[in-house]
Amino acid sequence: MQKTKKTPLRKCVGCQEMHDKRELLRVVLTPEGEVLLDPTGKQNGRGAYLCPKAECLQLARKKKALERALKTSIPDAVYDRLLMKMEGIAK
Repeated sequence: MQKTKKTPLRKCVGCQEMHDKRELLRVVLTPEGEVLLDPTGKQNGRGAYLCPKAECLQLARKKKALERALKTSIPDAVYDRLLMKMEGIAK
């Protein structure tokens, strides 16, 4: 009898819905204090997960959910860069 593997679930900080970890994008605060999009999901640092939709990023920005999850303030330029990278990944 085979064991079935559990798929790890994570909550999107924007829409607050649970999804498979591989479906979400990880935003990481590196030990150097830089906020980056982590496509591999393995980069060092504090992470938060977002759906790969611009609406979820806008919701997280409006509610300051990403800032709370990463425990740091995030400048507007970083949000713009994350949005551009998300659009690049979606294509």
